[in-house]
Amino acid sequence: MCFRNESYLSFVSGGVSHGRVRCWAMAWISALGSAAGRGGGRVGQAAAGQWGLLLGGPLLRRQSAAGSGSERGHVVVEPRTAWFVQGQAADLGPVTVAYERQGAGEPVVLLHGLGSHRLTWDTVMPLLTEQREIIAMDLPGFGESPDLDPGIPRDLDTAVLWLGSVFAALGVERPHVVGHSLGGLIALRLGQAGLARSVTAIAPAGFWTGAERRYTYAMVNAARQGVRLLPDPALQALVRTAPARAVLTGTLYGRPELCPPHVVVAALRTLRESAAFKATLRAGRAPGLFTGDIPDVPVTIAWGTRDRLLPARQAARVRAMIPDARLVPLPDCGHVPMLDAPDLVAHAILRATDPARQSQPGPSGTDAGSAI
Repeated sequence: MCFRNESYLSFVSGGVSHGRVRCWAMAWISALGSAAGRGGGRVGQAAAGQWGLLLGGPLLRRQSAAGSGSERGHVVVEPRTAWFVQGQAADLGPVTVAYERQGAGEPVVLLHGLGSHRLTWDTVMPLLTEQREIIAMDLPGFGESPDLDPGIPRDLDTAVLWLGSVFAALGVERPHVVGHSLGGLIALRLGQAGLARSVTAIAPAGFWTGAERRYTYAMVNAARQGVRLLPDPALQALVRTAPARAVLTGTLYGRPELCPPHVVVAALRTLRESAAFKATLRAGRAPGLFTGDIPDVPVTIAWGTRDRLLPARQAARVRAMIPDARLVPLPDCGHVPMLDAPDLVAHAILRATDPARQSQPGPSGTDAGSAI
């Protein structure tokens, strides 16, 4: 069952005084310090250092001094069309998912990470749609998808069941599945269940040590707590300078200063409004999020060499469990390489989903380039 809806997302600021932005930023750094402190001294110091830069003045002074023209304009995310599909696995309630579908060729499903949405793939999709049919989804409780009904368990086994029913409702049988972070972990589990033709996992979550998980949770909690304290006018005032964008998103992006303001605003607003954020984090504390191998499905693991949220050393743990997986380093990319180097990510996806590669068994090795 599919239907469509027009979504108009615009972020309008108007004039914002330097003093008011500073006041909001001070509230934010207080929240960041509190949340990050729960992850240990390093996290708290990093958060305080970044936001101390902002409060110290250089970034705000630059914004204030230039405060005319585009600095006072609107940050607008272009109108988008969302379709909705409803799936229902046995013994579960219905699950509704927002998605976009473009292109032609082998079907490829794109799954985003925690606190994100399908638009995180926007820079990559145009590079794929001439050769693949692309289906980008909002997971339940993120983006435009409603959250799961209370009676539906929020665990990976259940996610595999309802995603299988969504694939069936979309008319795609065993699509290629590409996932980022949380989506990467889900993609691997779909591969284990035989529901994916191939799996490409970009910095998949769940391969952390206990200390690494606590660090990751502290950082994402701090980021969300901070952005929830920032009204849209303050957020827009901050994203209009490259140095401030680097402070806002440096944990996620390898080249944050290059991210356009509207991309940063859309990403941070989605992080703030994700209904399933807390419940998903709780579910992520379960032990053994991924165990075993995926012997009969081609698997590609891609990882940014500058990932500060899920360090690239975790790729070795994935490879230890899935020895035939092909490792693809993404040089100079952070945790969200789709924004740092969309061409590299698109190339990795096209290669991983090439039908000619699906019949090539055996270890896939590591791509040339920087070591993971």
